[in-house]
Amino acid sequence: MPTWNLSLVYFIYGLAFFSMGLAVWIEGGRASDRRLRRALQPLAMFGFVHGGHEWLEMFQHLGLMPDAIATGITWEVLRLAIIALSLLPLATFGALLFALTERLSRLALVTPLVLTVVWGVGTLSISLAGVSDVDLWPMLSVWTRYSLGLPGALLAAAGLVVQQREFRRVGLVRFGRDSLWAAVAFFWYGAVGQVFVSASALPPSNIINQDLFFSWFGVPIQILRAACAVFMALFVIRFLRAFEVETRGQIAALQTARLEESQRREAQRGELLQRVVAAQEAERQRIARELHDATGQSLTALGLGLRSAVALVRQDPTAAEQRLGKIEALTSDTLEELRHLISDLRPSHLDDLGLGPTLRWYAKEVEARTVLRVGVEVSGTERSLDPAVRIALFRIAQEAITNTVKHGNAKSVCLRLCFPPQAVWLSVEDDGQGFSLSTLSDPARPTWGLLGMRERAALLHGQCDIYSRPQTGTRVEVTIPDPIQEPVA
Repeated sequence: MPTWNLSLVYFIYGLAFFSMGLAVWIEGGRASDRRLRRALQPLAMFGFVHGGHEWLEMFQHLGLMPDAIATGITWEVLRLAIIALSLLPLATFGALLFALTERLSRLALVTPLVLTVVWGVGTLSISLAGVSDVDLWPMLSVWTRYSLGLPGALLAAAGLVVQQREFRRVGLVRFGRDSLWAAVAFFWYGAVGQVFVSASALPPSNIINQDLFFSWFGVPIQILRAACAVFMALFVIRFLRAFEVETRGQIAALQTARLEESQRREAQRGELLQRVVAAQEAERQRIARELHDATGQSLTALGLGLRSAVALVRQDPTAAEQRLGKIEALTSDTLEELRHLISDLRPSHLDDLGLGPTLRWYAKEVEARTVLRVGVEVSGTERSLDPAVRIALFRIAQEAITNTVKHGNAKSVCLRLCFPPQAVWLSVEDDGQGFSLSTLSDPARPTWGLLGMRERAALLHGQCDIYSRPQTGTRVEVTIPDPIQEPVA
């Protein structure tokens, strides 16, 4: 074959391997399978180094190598070192593809070590055998292909068959076929390309060599190696596209999960809105009932008492004075009932005194009505809060304490209010029986009170976190941004 044609073969040969290495280096990190990611790293190294080796062969064949390198022992040592360094990663690639478990992954790293020892012992033995320099370097080159190239290529082929099964297992059948075809190309590269080597005194290369191949088929073995390299690069690059499909699948699954989560949150929001409306109606009914049963009856009694007092003023002034005293006491009781009713609706302390004093007042109210001990701790410089923030934090504290009273079976609860920069933080912690947080995600048993607390915080761009375990109490922590930095006067 003319010189320039063989040089073109070397160029295509090197270009195919270099392109494969570049593609693997760019795309290999996208694999979700850690085993495959690790295996592709040495394959990229094999592509780069082996491609560079073939280009050096091309330059040497064309006589373009510098004389200081292309003559004597320097070129032979460089050539031998490069081909050994290129073939070792190929064996590592194949061994790592077999490593389907972490233990096998560690054992797979022994394979290149064993091959290195075998190659090193053989190389040393041949070097010390006393052969001439003319025979030594061809023998060492042949030994390198026998000891590293042949087992490395066959290991890569077998590993790609394993990878083909893994692709089929996860439903990527098309890429499994690409992996199988790449395995075929690696097999031919090893079983034929690394057997029909340069003629040397090392058996069986003294008989089975590239001259024999040329005499049988009429083409140099480099043509077969180049064809195998092209097919390797083609099918390896094709099955690398599986990572793109895998990434798209992950994105689609993530989008689906987000859509389902959004739909679930919208459904919860709708149910929560219904509960809010129902709670509003129930609260209106409660207020109407209390106004009717307590305040209304008291006002009726006041009216009747005033009529009777007016009638008694002329007949019996003393009795009228006593009746007016009773009316005064009834008026005081009625006013107190109205204050309690108004405080339940919206404590005036929130607007007049701020959140800290309101929480202290509410703690005393709870202690007066229940056996629960309520402590309040305020840290930091208390400042004026946005009205929406004030009412949200108060309602969250109110809901948390109500849950403690109803369900917590606690003896004490502690409210902590803190004023860090640009935010306000509230914690409500009890020593009750707690509960499993898994119940929060159970759609069959929605926890509306807890959802309502989170919804109040979210509406103000804040966050409400709930910590609890059975028999360890419950802690509710709320953080709400608050840019107002004016201290309370």
